[in-house]
Amino acid sequence: MSAAYKFQHLARSISGPLKCPFKGETLLYNARFNKGSAFSDNEREVFKLNGLLPPNVQTLNEQVQRAYEQYSSRHDDLAKNTFMASMKVQNEVLYYKLLQTHIKEMFSIIYTPTEGDAIQNYSRLFRRPEGCFLNIRDQDSIEECLANYGNVEEVDYIVVSDGEEILGIGDQGIGAILISVAKLVITTLCAGIHPARQLPVVLDCGTNNEDLLNDELYMGLRQHRIEGKQYDEFVDKFIQTARRRFPKAYIHFEDFGLHNARRILDKYQSQISCFNDDIQGTGCVTLAAMMAALQISNMELADIRVVIFGAGTAGTGIADQIADTIATEAHKAKEEASKQIWCIDKPGLLVKSLGDQLTPAQANFAREDSEWAEGNGRDLISVIQRVKPHVLIGTSTKPNAFTEEIIREMAKHVDRPIVFPLSNPTRLHEAQPKDLYEWTNGRALVATGSPFPPVEYEGIKYDIAECNNSTCFPGIGLGAVLSRSRLMSKKMLVSAVEALKARSPALVDPSKPLLPDVEDVREISVDIAAAVIKCSIREGLAQEEGIPVDDSELKEWIRAQMWEAKYRPLIKAWDVE
Repeated sequence: MSAAYKFQHLARSISGPLKCPFKGETLLYNARFNKGSAFSDNEREVFKLNGLLPPNVQTLNEQVQRAYEQYSSRHDDLAKNTFMASMKVQNEVLYYKLLQTHIKEMFSIIYTPTEGDAIQNYSRLFRRPEGCFLNIRDQDSIEECLANYGNVEEVDYIVVSDGEEILGIGDQGIGAILISVAKLVITTLCAGIHPARQLPVVLDCGTNNEDLLNDELYMGLRQHRIEGKQYDEFVDKFIQTARRRFPKAYIHFEDFGLHNARRILDKYQSQISCFNDDIQGTGCVTLAAMMAALQISNMELADIRVVIFGAGTAGTGIADQIADTIATEAHKAKEEASKQIWCIDKPGLLVKSLGDQLTPAQANFAREDSEWAEGNGRDLISVIQRVKPHVLIGTSTKPNAFTEEIIREMAKHVDRPIVFPLSNPTRLHEAQPKDLYEWTNGRALVATGSPFPPVEYEGIKYDIAECNNSTCFPGIGLGAVLSRSRLMSKKMLVSAVEALKARSPALVDPSKPLLPDVEDVREISVDIAAAVIKCSIREGLAQEEGIPVDDSELKEWIRAQMWEAKYRPLIKAWDVE
């Protein structure tokens, strides 16, 4: 018996027919059930579609070919993004099949950087609403708004953003709904989260973007952001209502501002199953690349010294994940593990005397002033000279900050310098990979925040790993959804990191990238989900019953619940009890 049929009794099973409640033109306008020219002759008869479609019944692959030709004819990336958004609300299966067929080419179109352009132009490109719009001036309607999206059993995964810090382009107000939509597209594409069991949400608190406030077409609240107590009450009311309405749902926070992201995560991660991709996802994928690099260079996690240049949400998230993993793997206290990490931001090396200038996340990594005596510079080169780090990570958005002097200084003291310039987009990278190989005589182990072509040095071609969160957060979410974990624990994230690291091509061939390619992401998500689920069970957090114990059966169970872009036979819902 195949896994799909063995587990077809499960609510998220991908086998068997779909019960369809629509017919005629109404069916053609429903993206979930619409097959367009692929409806069979029998389905056209049963669902009253005769005369509404051209007579030739086509395959999904033929539809993909036509759709790709249409996509390719669009004159620029934003037009291609708009074309894909239009397809998504017409035919869900075709949309995802097209994406899967051309994933490497289209990834930057449906996500960063092109999605950033779409978000900036949201109110001007608007055609059809998607997602749940909540605003701080109408909190009493949150219950009613969420009720529009199904009952207790029908939502697995919620992505919510307040739009304050979007994809490096800042405050985008109501346009943040598109980042919630895009993140959910990636969870379906990369981990098979059911598109019908997702909910994108925007919390509209106003915007401090003057361009939007002065734009007569802007569709959000036309006021400056509301902050403080009223903001906190709004966020809390949404979370409490969502948990009451959808108690099994996993909540993913996305692109909240620096001063809110960490404290919201800290407040709720001990109460509900939740995750912040900017903090934890970035941390996990960077750590997986770093651990693969450490294995190649025969370094122990317990002994490393790490310098992080740029201590915003991403930088402190990475620092936090590294400290958690050192504490777990080396059996150290978190405070002790944090001492292996030096964080640098605008004031230079973070030290305790900066006081209120430090965010709560930064304060955890600030050094004692006494250990950094007066006269010792706190700039990057001074820190490199004194700390002699094994790992240098850039999340500063300061282009070319990793100069030849800095990299050569680092390479004096370690055999295999691990250097990750991660700032996005490419123009903001702290260094170019080709320079890193030249300045270290080919000894560097490199990962970047954006795609880069291979680098050739002394006759060897090195593939450059991209620290793409999409290889990590979808699998983590899948594990949380399928196990119905009460919380997303630190040990579950460490398990996810280990599973991703194990897939590193560089562990087989050091000239290969430190992280796997996004083309392989669905099977990677299976491995990550399995690791997360097993850890959830060990920690007593899993609430789902009947989870298989055997590793191979567990992975079959996971795959059987991963949505696929294929047409399933339709049966009339009105004939089914």
